[in-house]
Amino acid sequence: MDASQYKDYVLVLLFLKYISDKYAGQPFAPITIPEGSGFAAMTQLKGKPDIGDQINKKIVAPLVAANDQLDRSDFPDFNESSKLGDGKEKSERLSNLIGIFESDALDFSKNRADGDDILGDAYEYLMRHFATESGKSKGQFYTPAEVSRIMAKIIGIHDRPTSSNTTVYDPTCGSGSLLLKVGDEAGTQVTLNGQEKDSATSGLARMNMILHNNPTALIKQGNTLADPKFLTNNVVTQFDYVVANPPFSDKRWSTGVDTENDPHERFKAFGVPPAKQGDYAYLLHIVRSLKSTGTGACILPHGVLFRGNAEAAIRKNLIRKGYIQGIIGLPPNLFYGTGIPACIIVVDKREAAARRGIFMVDASAGFIKDGPKNRLRSQDIHRIVDVFNNQIEVAGYSKIVGYDEIEKNEYNLNLPRYIDSGEQEDIQDISAHLIGGIPERDIDTLSAYWEVCPSLRTDLFSHCRDGYLNLTVDKANTKQAIYDHAEFAAFMQSMADHHELWRDRSAKRLRKLEAGFQPKQTIGELSEDLLEHYRGKPLINHYDVYQHLMDYWSETMQDDCYAIAAEGWVAKPYRIVQKLKNGKTKDKGWACDLIPKPYIVARYFADEQAKIDALEAEIETVASALDELEEEHSGDDGAFSELDKINKGNVSARLKELKTNEPQGDSPGSLDEEALAEMAILRKWQTLYNKQSKLNKEKKEAEKQLDTLAHEKYPDLSIDEIKSIVIDDKWMTAIAQDVRGEMDRISNTLATRIKELADRYDTPVKTLSQRVVDLESKVNDHLRKMGFEQELEAMK
Repeated sequence: MDASQYKDYVLVLLFLKYISDKYAGQPFAPITIPEGSGFAAMTQLKGKPDIGDQINKKIVAPLVAANDQLDRSDFPDFNESSKLGDGKEKSERLSNLIGIFESDALDFSKNRADGDDILGDAYEYLMRHFATESGKSKGQFYTPAEVSRIMAKIIGIHDRPTSSNTTVYDPTCGSGSLLLKVGDEAGTQVTLNGQEKDSATSGLARMNMILHNNPTALIKQGNTLADPKFLTNNVVTQFDYVVANPPFSDKRWSTGVDTENDPHERFKAFGVPPAKQGDYAYLLHIVRSLKSTGTGACILPHGVLFRGNAEAAIRKNLIRKGYIQGIIGLPPNLFYGTGIPACIIVVDKREAAARRGIFMVDASAGFIKDGPKNRLRSQDIHRIVDVFNNQIEVAGYSKIVGYDEIEKNEYNLNLPRYIDSGEQEDIQDISAHLIGGIPERDIDTLSAYWEVCPSLRTDLFSHCRDGYLNLTVDKANTKQAIYDHAEFAAFMQSMADHHELWRDRSAKRLRKLEAGFQPKQTIGELSEDLLEHYRGKPLINHYDVYQHLMDYWSETMQDDCYAIAAEGWVAKPYRIVQKLKNGKTKDKGWACDLIPKPYIVARYFADEQAKIDALEAEIETVASALDELEEEHSGDDGAFSELDKINKGNVSARLKELKTNEPQGDSPGSLDEEALAEMAILRKWQTLYNKQSKLNKEKKEAEKQLDTLAHEKYPDLSIDEIKSIVIDDKWMTAIAQDVRGEMDRISNTLATRIKELADRYDTPVKTLSQRVVDLESKVNDHLRKMGFEQELEAMK
């Protein structure tokens, strides 16, 4: 099946398993599971020839009938032969799928870590996967989580008092991921409302709400523009917060909409959007759906910022009303189904009357490649939110643009008109190319380094002429000269000491963690502390340091923390069993995720590992000698020329053949000197080969013994030892290495730039011209000696 189809079955099975584990048999549960309609009843249908029909009738139908928030259209047809096959094929396919969810590991009766919705996150992960795999037209049901997080953080819901009476609305909610991020950011339970045109996707949203512990969220199905479902006294309901990621440039938005006499008065004060361009139709619906104190955010293509005609008039009216608080330009290729760049329009009615400008952020350059798409990193999200919420102006990144400047640009909001985010051009200096010397203005651009190490500049450069400098150290040694400089070395040491302060503080905090803690809260506190610890420090970007921690969290630390939250500080090795095609299993050894074997070895069995390392070094020496011997004597006349392949068997056979003619005692034998030399080489090869085999055997035995020692060490580990290994040896060491790498990158950047400038102006035109004169003179001398005197005179 296409991903857009099989997602319906996989996600629904996950949903049914979850609600059965969580709510079956529980009185007053938010979801009612009728007797005989839970997942346990579904397992009894495995193998039945009419399993699909039975699931529809005995599981899905009673569940829908018992719960108003569910609809039959939320569930796929489990008896659809065109997708699932007929007869035995359908029965086996559905039975196997149910069997996957019977695993003991999938017990959803409670989340393993209180406050962390593991299953909901898994559901979100699957939806993102399906959106990626479904192709161009199927990505509309999922907004990338990173963009959702930004929108949730910039509308201010976290900074204002909230309660169950606080209302949040998404008019094009898709699978509900954006709504959920806003609800999560609120910190308290708020009322979530959404409308989605596609019936299957609205079903995903309803299930997603339940899985994320928002079973009372109201998701309605229908066309928001033509038939808004949220009405109060036949007027569009107004909410405290509105967020949306509507379809870009919807060409069919006006179908069913009375644009001239809209009963909901969405276009009355601003103008009617173009019939084939629906972006402003959705934005105006958001404006109409906001209370007078409300805030909203909408993702739209960049075209809404500068397109003319009807859209220009709407844009002008929105600006004059003061409704647009800010614009955030996002990188291209973030969204599934399109590669075009988009922006977030932030609408704020509360401060509209007093507003005198628009805060603009050009965040288009902050992303990382992730397969065919781009993705916002943790540091990109944090920087956008910090800058926007605190209205911080950063050159080339953000700016408060007054209405007078916007009016001069005829209400065009295209970000490049106001923010120059391009890289500064590296200007070539003609005078330096002609005469020599490094332009002083280029060295001045490295002022951040000279502020930290003022004497480093004077030690690296000397005065050449007005405005120009000479490099006083060898270009090839620039990097080492920087590293060895007393001021720079002192700075690097101070930064190492600075990191140690955070490391010690964080290690103490992490040692207090016990089973049941909340990993998300822990990494939030840890990362914010690291960010603040490096904020304002010279040369290093605190967001880059923050990203190193978040990357390590994603790769390793997150899994460790969830394991500790579930089971405490327990390090238990487990066997790795591989299932073979014939149904049998193969033992592939053991592993321990929390404390992998190398950490045990490094701390407790360093001597044993050193012996193995010494054996490996000796094996490499012998192997190198073997390779050298084979290469030296593998020619046509070499000692190995008679062998089809150089191996133990062939060498032994050749030696045996030669040995029959070898001199014995007083007997001279029949071998000549060449054959005797061949025997000597073959015997040398044998000796090296046997030594290599012996060493390999010793190494294998030593590794086996070390493996046993390490495995037997785990049960003896105390909780304090486990904490020390995990926190000090594993987590903190890895983070420190990443931060040290960031510092190395800083010094490399300086050295690379200085060498680049030195190379650029190393040979001025004056020197090149003299070289040409010298070479021409040499050539002419040679020509004269060759008898071409007259020709040279004729050329003058």
